[in-house]
Amino acid sequence: MNNDAVLALENGMIFRGRAFGDVNVEAKGEVVFNTSITGYQEIMSDPSYKGQIMTFTYPHIGNYGVNPADFESDSLKVEGIIVKECSRTYSNYRATGSLQDLMKEQGRIGIQGLDTRQLVRILRSEGVMRGIISAQDKDPQRLIEEARLIPSMEGLDLTLGVTCNTSYVFEPQTEELIQDPLIPKNRVFRIAAIDYGIKRNILRRLAQYGCHITVFPAHAKAEEILAINPEGIFLSNGPGDPAAAVHAIETISLLVKHGIPTFGICLGHQLLGLVFGAKTYKLRFGHRGANHPVKNLLSGEIEITSQNHGFAVDQQGLPSQLEATHINLNDNTLSGIRHRELPVFSVQYHPEAAPGPHDSDYLFKQFIEMMSAGQTVSAN
Repeated sequence: MNNDAVLALENGMIFRGRAFGDVNVEAKGEVVFNTSITGYQEIMSDPSYKGQIMTFTYPHIGNYGVNPADFESDSLKVEGIIVKECSRTYSNYRATGSLQDLMKEQGRIGIQGLDTRQLVRILRSEGVMRGIISAQDKDPQRLIEEARLIPSMEGLDLTLGVTCNTSYVFEPQTEELIQDPLIPKNRVFRIAAIDYGIKRNILRRLAQYGCHITVFPAHAKAEEILAINPEGIFLSNGPGDPAAAVHAIETISLLVKHGIPTFGICLGHQLLGLVFGAKTYKLRFGHRGANHPVKNLLSGEIEITSQNHGFAVDQQGLPSQLEATHINLNDNTLSGIRHRELPVFSVQYHPEAAPGPHDSDYLFKQFIEMMSAGQTVSAN
């Protein structure tokens, strides 16, 4: 069977390789790259990657297989993947199947055997760009033209395509509630988590800290969320352009007026920035990997963080009511903010890891302490 495949980029470049996974489908989206060495299943099932084709810089992917526990959502969310080599065999005591078989089952195509280092250099120098993977139609010109017709990520609200349909109470499995002896267990906090594409490990971590979590869809109205009388509000990660998620900005604007402790991660961070008058912009090639150094401006400490975003809050012209709390040391982009009067804070990165380091787990504790102190301050 001929498994030749083509990756076509909007800049006119063509890469040839071999298809794997579901070779009968095409992948269309924004071609990005991730520098993580492990965690491919968590990355591929992270809803923040909706609309994107993932290039893995690590040359060998798939060698430890896949398993149900490592999904960060109910299914794979990337449109397709690009790797140097995808292992045909796997070995790990937790594995229940191969990555290639999982991709075939879930209708995702991958391409291997091309020069991923060359591709990443192009994405770094020219910026992420639209592309298409096909094992069916290998006409370069047609594929390039089709890649140019893919909608740009700027202006796209993708949250409604990955959120839950209705609200629900998160019920963690027993094995997900293994308690850290350092986590306080004084009481249970009632949390409203707004799902813009939430990762399961965020919910796990909040539950491990003793939170009772009601998850609301991205389109939920403020009155629905306030009806449970939440002691804290969590704003999740998610895909797309934050400025395009007008429905989310409007809802959060109403919620923060009640002064309820609020914690945002990734897209949630960007949405909070927009609510308080900051601007967001698209990064040239984004931050995607598990080893991004971030400086905590309040403590002076350095954290190694897991990051996954293509947009950022602009530190230039940051409204006076917001304080910068963290910066990315690779490019000095803003990585965290807090409100000077309200109990509201957020970070651009992922303290829950999955995959990645746990240097920033203290942020969950900070959220708990904020609720413990009863920090509810009216914005009126």
